This record gives sequence, structure tokens and C-alpha cells, in this order.
Amino acid sequence: MFRVNIQSEPFDIHDEHWRLSSLGPDVGAVVSFTGQVRDEALELEHYPAMALRQMEAVLAEARARWPLKGATLIHRFGRLEVGAPIVLVLTASSHRQAAFEAAAFLMDWLKTRAPFWKKGADGWVEAKAGDDAAAARWGT
Repeated sequence: MFRVNIQSEPFDIHDEHWRLSSLGPDVGAVVSFTGQVRDEALELEHYPAMALRQMEAVLAEARARWPLKGATLIHRFGRLEVGAPIVLVLTASSHRQAAFEAAAFLMDWLKTRAPFWKKGADGWVEAKAGDDAAAARWGT
């Protein structure tokens, strides 16, 4: 099961994890990353059709690079308060290394290249050089 979703409502990490962990006996690892709002409330904006297309494309790239059994990418939009979940990346594989690497790749891509924009109290949030450096290791 491979799924991409962009939504305003919160997601249930336990339900999402269960969907991947129950894919079959050859799933030996499910890796999860949940990003959440820190410091101050944010307004997240996106271009829906482009964001969905690009998230589907990067998931296809991850599937080509690693032997995944399943993956879930969820990104939220709208006004999110401190502590609210923003993004969920789940990867399932037979072995942990593939699941960890694919999750890191997907999160690095989401952090640097996904067409989502964050606005805080002081205006638009700028990209960080450290995020670009992390993404560069994947050669994309």
C-alpha cells in the first residue's frame, strides 16, 4: 500500500502505522517520522495539484531506490497551532535499513522541495541551508 494525502485535518499515526505493519509477514520494519509545529502557530499554504503530483513522484522515486512494501506520506495545510502534527512519513520494508533510508529521503525531499509554504507571526518562513545540505546527499 502506497499512499499520498494532503489534508487540513489531523491524522492518526496509530491507524496509519497499523495499515503498513499489517501488510504481511514479510514486513520486518516500519519507520515513522512525524513533524510538528514548534515555537509558534503556522499557516501552511500549498498549490494542491502540483503538491500532490510532486509527492506522488518522489514516492515513486523512493520505491525505485528501496525495496519498500508500503509507504504513507501525509502533509497538512491550513492554520496549525504549536504541537500540531504537520507531516507524517511512514515506510515499510522487510529490513530496517531500507525503511530508514527511504523515510529520510522522503522527509528531506518534503522539507526542501515540496510546494508548501509556512507563514509565522513574522512572515514567511525561510528555507534552511542545513535542510538543503541534508537533501543533497540523495543526489536529487
